[in-house]
Amino acid sequence: MATAPTPATLGDLPFLPAGTTLPPLPYLLVALVAGGGVAVALRRRRPRVAAAHVLALTPWIALGSALHVLYVVGTLPGVLAPFGGSPTVYLTVATLAGATWLVADAVADDAGRVPALLAAAGTLVLAPVVAAAVAGGVSGPGAYWSAVAAVASVPVAAVVRRALGRVEPGVAVTGGVGALAVYGHALDGLSTAVGVTQLGFGERSPLSRVILELDWVPAVPVLGEGWLFLLVKLAVASAVVYLFVPYVREEPSEGLLLLGFVAAVGLGPAVHNLLLFTVTA
Repeated sequence: MATAPTPATLGDLPFLPAGTTLPPLPYLLVALVAGGGVAVALRRRRPRVAAAHVLALTPWIALGSALHVLYVVGTLPGVLAPFGGSPTVYLTVATLAGATWLVADAVADDAGRVPALLAAAGTLVLAPVVAAAVAGGVSGPGAYWSAVAAVASVPVAAVVRRALGRVEPGVAVTGGVGALAVYGHALDGLSTAVGVTQLGFGERSPLSRVILELDWVPAVPVLGEGWLFLLVKLAVASAVVYLFVPYVREEPSEGLLLLGFVAAVGLGPAVHNLLLFTVTA
């Protein structure tokens, strides 16, 4: 079986997460040209952007995480593997999602159906990737703690979102996208904490690792010292949603897209954590 060229490792550079790589030049050029082409096409067509469209990208965010898990465990086909490395996988999936958005916007007889088509396509692609990840076996402890983190993040995010709404009622304008941003970062914080404390995983991001390794932080049950990391994630996500209120109100399309990116920064690593724990812990 043919194997792809070895990617260039960048994880040793300051401030970059461990495992950061660049694919071989031909793969990098393909990713950049394809991504640039889709970006130009989206800019020219300017499809309608509402909260439903941004939320419909959720399966695509999860797809990027699942593909990277396959890359980490070494089960992506060799010819495709360079597209699954970090950060290339994000550009790869963004290109696929953008192209799908263009097609859905062109073929839908009703503009209101575009989010449903976009979400359905993402789910159809995501399902076999997740199935391939778990085909090699499921870890009982990993699956248990992944489920705990996923479920516990719901009330945590709900409380934070409600408190944020009391401080600034205007956050209602961010709708489900703002809620997804809070939940995504809550899930990232909780999953990281239980992964480090209960499953012995490490943290790849240097800044996050510094927070998790502070000597003066007392440990608490289940989360260990990771509770501080969770609080930081929640504080940052809440602050961003709060600051985005006037932007979303004045420029809803741009504001919601950028807030969706903020949600992806939390949700993507969180889904990666859950799936990686489930198949390797």
